[in-house]
Amino acid sequence: MAEPQYDLVVLGSGPGGYVAAIRASQLGLKTAIVERESLGGICLNWGCIPTKALLRSAEIFHYMQHAGDYGLKVSGIEADLAAIVKRSRGVAKQLNQGVAHLMKKHGIAVHLGEGVLTGPTALKVKGAKGEEQLTAKHVILATGARARELPFAKADGKRVWTYRHAMVPEEIPGQLLVIGSGAIGIEFASFYNDMGSAVTVVEMLDRIVPVEDADVSAFLEKSLTKQGMKIMTGAGVEALELGADGVAARIKAKDGNVSEDRFSHVIVAVGIVANTEGIGIERLVDMDRGFVKIDPFGRTRTSGLWAIGDCTPGPWLAHKASHEGVTAAEAIAQELGNKELHPHPLDRSNIPGCTYCHPQVASVGLTEAKAKEAGYAVKAGTFPFIGNGKAIALGETEGFIKTVFDAETGELLGAHMIGAEVTELIQGYTIGRQLETTEGELMQTVFPHPTLSEMMHESVLAAYGRALHI
Repeated sequence: MAEPQYDLVVLGSGPGGYVAAIRASQLGLKTAIVERESLGGICLNWGCIPTKALLRSAEIFHYMQHAGDYGLKVSGIEADLAAIVKRSRGVAKQLNQGVAHLMKKHGIAVHLGEGVLTGPTALKVKGAKGEEQLTAKHVILATGARARELPFAKADGKRVWTYRHAMVPEEIPGQLLVIGSGAIGIEFASFYNDMGSAVTVVEMLDRIVPVEDADVSAFLEKSLTKQGMKIMTGAGVEALELGADGVAARIKAKDGNVSEDRFSHVIVAVGIVANTEGIGIERLVDMDRGFVKIDPFGRTRTSGLWAIGDCTPGPWLAHKASHEGVTAAEAIAQELGNKELHPHPLDRSNIPGCTYCHPQVASVGLTEAKAKEAGYAVKAGTFPFIGNGKAIALGETEGFIKTVFDAETGELLGAHMIGAEVTELIQGYTIGRQLETTEGELMQTVFPHPTLSEMMHESVLAAYGRALHI
C-alpha cells in the first residue's frame, strides 16, 4: 500500500480547521487543508468578523447621534450603507488573505475544492483544476454549519434573509422582523435598529438570549425596548407571505392572540445545521441531532477520523472550534509518536459566550438558576455600571456584572455581564475559572483604577456583603 501523502488532512478552513492545521504543522506534521469556498470559513468571511465591522459602524453612528452628551456639536449626520458594507467586506478580505499567508508560512498545502471522504483517511477533492485523491494518516472534519431555515420562511435574499444576506444589504429595512433572539438574531436586531429600522424580535421561549442568566435577559429586553425595538417572547411566527414590496407575517403572541403584521424584510435566526451531508461520513461516525459525536479530544468512533467545531455538539462558537483544533492536532501528534505532548480534554463549562449588541452581553460558567438546579448553595453578587467611575466618565452607565459562587467552597461557578466592553472583561473570569479560583483570591487581587474591571472586583465583594461603592 502506498505511503499516505500527508500526516493530516483538515476538511474545512474555518477558525477550527485552519488553527488545527497550523498547530499540526508546528508539531512537524505534514499537513494539508481542503476548502470549498474561502479560507477562513464562515467566521472570517461571513460571520464573526464582518458582523463586528458592521456593528462597529453602527456604534460610531450611535455615538455621533449622541455627540451632545459629550459636549460636542455635530451636524449633517447620515449613514452611507454602501460604504459600511464595503468596509465590512474589506475587513473580511484582509483576514482571508491573512489566513492564506499563514498557510504559506507554515508550509500547509491548500487544496481548493469540494472534499468527500472515500475512506476514514482518504479524500476525493473536486476543484477548478479537476479531481485529485488525497490520503493521510489522520483526517479532521471541520466542515462547520449553516443557518437553519424555517419550512415556511425559505430565504430568497430579497425579503427573507439569513445572516449572510443581512451582511450585504442593498437597503436599510424600513420594518424588520427578526425571528430568533440568540446571539445572531440580537446582533442584527441591534445593528439595524441603530441604522434606523423599526425592529420587531420574535422569540418562542419566555425570554430573549435564553442561554444567558435571567437577570441579563430581563435587563437586555428592557434596554432594547427603550431603544425602540418591539420584543415578543413566548411568541411564534406561524406563516410568512412574500410580496413584491414586503412580507406579511402571522404572529401568535404569548396570550394566544394571532395578528398579521407587515414588514419590509425578515431575518431568520433560529439556529444552525451542521454541514455533514454529502461528505462520505455516513458509516464512519455516530451522530447527535445532525452533529458528529466526538470524545473530549475530537475523536470519532472511527480510528484516524476526528471532528471539531460547528459540525460537532455545541456551543457553536469560533473560539471553541479553535481550541478543539489545537487539542485534536496535539492528540494526533501524540498518537504519531510525540510523547512530549499531553493534550487536555476540552472543558465546555469554561467556554465564554459573547453577544455584540448594544449593550454587550458576556458570560461564562453556570447561571444562578443552573447553579441552584445543580444543587449548589449559592452566593451571588451584582454591581451596577452606575457605581463605577470609569463607566460614568465614558457615559456608559447602563449595565451590571454578576458573579455566582459556591457558598460552601467559594468556587467561582459563573459570571454574567451586560454593558459596555463586557466582551473584553469576561476573559478575566474565564481565566479565574480555568485556574479554579475562589472568592478569597479574587478579593485579594488588585484591580487598576479607574477601569471598568473594578466592577468585577466589586461584584465579588457584593456576593459576600462587602461591596464598597454601592
